[in-house]
Amino acid sequence: MAKKEVRVQVILECTEHKTSGQAGTSRYITTKNKKTTPERLELKKFNATLKRYTVHKEIK
Repeated sequence: MAKKEVRVQVILECTEHKTSGQAGTSRYITTKNKKTTPERLELKKFNATLKRYTVHKEIK
């Protein structure tokens, strides 16, 4: 039998980009370990449109 995957792929979306009024979105794809991090991820990543580091939260 195959083992169940612990690491899952998640999408991170910028929280400040929607309120800026500019077109498009800033998204990153990464993986996380479901066992050690059951809550949603929140990381600071670079937003090329806004040209600065912003908070990116995990979306479903």
